[in-house]
Amino acid sequence: MKNLFLEYPKCSTCKKAKNWLKDNNIDFEARDIVKDNPTKEELKTWYEKSNLDIKKFFNTSGILYRELNLKDKLKDMSDDEKLELLSTNGMLIKRPLLVKEDGVILGFKEEEYENLK
Repeated sequence: MKNLFLEYPKCSTCKKAKNWLKDNNIDFEARDIVKDNPTKEELKTWYEKSNLDIKKFFNTSGILYRELNLKDKLKDMSDDEKLELLSTNGMLIKRPLLVKEDGVILGFKEEEYENLK
């Protein structure tokens, strides 16, 4: 399985991560997280594969996150409702998001990507 790299092309962190993958000859398929927003089913699969708290999937520094006042609203939502919300707009999702065969990496920290080699 090829790694799936979900990015917002204008995001500087996404560009850094993508360049790192290319420089280290890591095979991946890039996907624009806004033009081709992940479905609820995809998000659910990745969430289960990640072993992370669902809140980690939210782009907490994003404008939309703040506009929707999600910091307070998420507390009262079920995981299913959170997945549904994430599937409505790629800008709500933390990026880049790298889906590997055995897990998921959210954001870009070089030490986490090192394990891909």
